[in-house]
Amino acid sequence: MFGNVVRAVVVVGLSACGLVSGPALAAAAPPPAEDRAVAARVLTYNAQGAAEFAGAVRQGVTIWNDSVANVELVPAPAGQRANIRIVADNGWPRAVTTSLGNGTVYMGRQAVNQGYDTVRIAAHELGHILGLPDRKPGPCSSLMSGSSAGVSCTNPYPDAAEKQAVERNFSGSSVPARPQRTLVFQD
Repeated sequence: MFGNVVRAVVVVGLSACGLVSGPALAAAAPPPAEDRAVAARVLTYNAQGAAEFAGAVRQGVTIWNDSVANVELVPAPAGQRANIRIVADNGWPRAVTTSLGNGTVYMGRQAVNQGYDTVRIAAHELGHILGLPDRKPGPCSSLMSGSSAGVSCTNPYPDAAEKQAVERNFSGSSVPARPQRTLVFQD
C-alpha cells in the first residue's frame, strides 16, 4: 500500500509540473479495496461525572481500544454531546444502553465497597455499551462474567470471543439501533 501512495504522490507531483500526462496518470488510481484501511467507528465518552473512578475508566477505555479495531473510544470534545456518559453513584454498577455504542455507564460504589475491581467494572460496563451481554455464571477469563467470577477476579480484559463479538457489532458502516436496556454487573 505504501508503494501505491508514493507512486500516486510522484505522478501527481510530476503531472502538476507538466512532466507527466495522459496514461501515466492512470498509475495514480487508488489502491484496491483490500489495500485500503477501514476506519474505526469513533465513539465519544464523557467521564466528567466518574469522580474517583476516572482513572479506572481511562484504563477500561485503553483496554478496549487496544483489544478491538472496528471501534475506538475517545473523550468527547468540550461542548459536544458524548455517545457514552460515565457517572459514579452509590448503587450497583450498570449500563443503560439507548442503542449500540450509546448510553450511560454507572460506576456504582456498592460493588467497589464489596471488593470488586474498579478497572474490571469499567471495562465490563463499557462492554455492554459495545453490545455485549452478561455471561453468567462465567469464569474470570470472561470479562462479561462480571461479578459471578467473584471479588478475587481482577481480569479487565475481554476474551477472544468477546473481542470478536465487538468487532462484528461494529464491522458495518451502519450500526443497527437496539432498544434501551439496563445491564448490571451483578445478578
